[in-house]
Amino acid sequence: MRFFKDLSLSAFTAGFVAVLVGFTSSVAIVFQAAQAFHATPAQISSWMWALGLGMGLCSLLPSLLLRMPVMVAWSTPGAAVLATAGLTGGFSMAEAVGAFMVCAALITVSGATGWFEKVMNRIPVAIASALLAGVLARFGLDAFAAAQTALPLVLLMLATYLLCQRWLPRYAVVVTFVIAIIFVASRGELVGAGVGFDLARPVFTAPRFSWSAIVSLAVPLFVVTMASQNLPGVAVIRATGYGGAKGIPISKIITLTGLVTLVLAPFGAYALNLAAITAAICMGREAHADPAKRYTAAVACGALYIVIGIFGAAVTGLLTAFPKELVAAIAGLALLGTIGAGMAAAIRDESHREAAIITFLVTLSGVVIAGVGSAFWGVVAGAVALFVQQYGRAD
Repeated sequence: MRFFKDLSLSAFTAGFVAVLVGFTSSVAIVFQAAQAFHATPAQISSWMWALGLGMGLCSLLPSLLLRMPVMVAWSTPGAAVLATAGLTGGFSMAEAVGAFMVCAALITVSGATGWFEKVMNRIPVAIASALLAGVLARFGLDAFAAAQTALPLVLLMLATYLLCQRWLPRYAVVVTFVIAIIFVASRGELVGAGVGFDLARPVFTAPRFSWSAIVSLAVPLFVVTMASQNLPGVAVIRATGYGGAKGIPISKIITLTGLVTLVLAPFGAYALNLAAITAAICMGREAHADPAKRYTAAVACGALYIVIGIFGAAVTGLLTAFPKELVAAIAGLALLGTIGAGMAAAIRDESHREAAIITFLVTLSGVVIAGVGSAFWGVVAGAVALFVQQYGRAD
């Protein structure tokens, strides 16, 4: 099979790091969202089953078919919205599931009509690249901020990464990750997870549709998923060279995420979308030197997500056993090349440079206005700046 011929250690490691970063950075928020609707332990396990299965299949199958890295994730800002609105609104799990299904229908329509991709195609490359750099730069900063609490670990990882970039660039992230694990294990800093390997069981919740849940849950969930997740996700695809007419069919993938969410919503899949951070890890040069073989990293990531879905809490415990500083540092180092490429593309065109910098800074700020994250407002600010600078100006 061609996949196994194309698969490399660096690609598999990229897939694993993507799962590690995506999972450990936001799984607590997903738990909080489930608990906001008074979820039982069985229902929380079902949420992990549905989300893991949905992310895994939506990443694995399209990547294999297209031979391009298609990355799908759960909506982290969406989970934050649900956690807040669920507590304040007093919604039941049945009402929440109804809202999930309405949101999924809206995502499906936005993909099937192609309107979202058309909007994204009108965003200049410089603005999209600045958006990408701004989204990822936070992880780069966190990598070095981790030195405040784990200086020896971060220095060791940085030194290993730099040395490997000199002599073993293809395996720089792999070797750095392995050395870091050995280091923290030798110091007894791996947190043991006392969990069993019981299979997760899906729990069906019949939906109940109410206007209050649609307005308070479905609409905000849809808005933040499209603006704070799918928008930077498309930016990553374009910036890494997988966009365009022969690239990843963005509208079809968004439609797929909507349909899969619709099917799995009664089991806890609240919103699936294009990945951004984890996609950058699997679409970058660190995953594979050959862009045509980076799809194997996405396939590996998808397979691992499915395993997470099957084993639920057990895998959650294993992944969260890694110190947070290790996760932050490996994520930042794995994204250095993509951050640099994004910044280079953002400032290459002098006529777009100032607008791109504004986009970068607003995105990096992390500002949240009206419940919508900084990725959306970064694009808005950059577009307004570009319009003011260039409208009516003769070439």
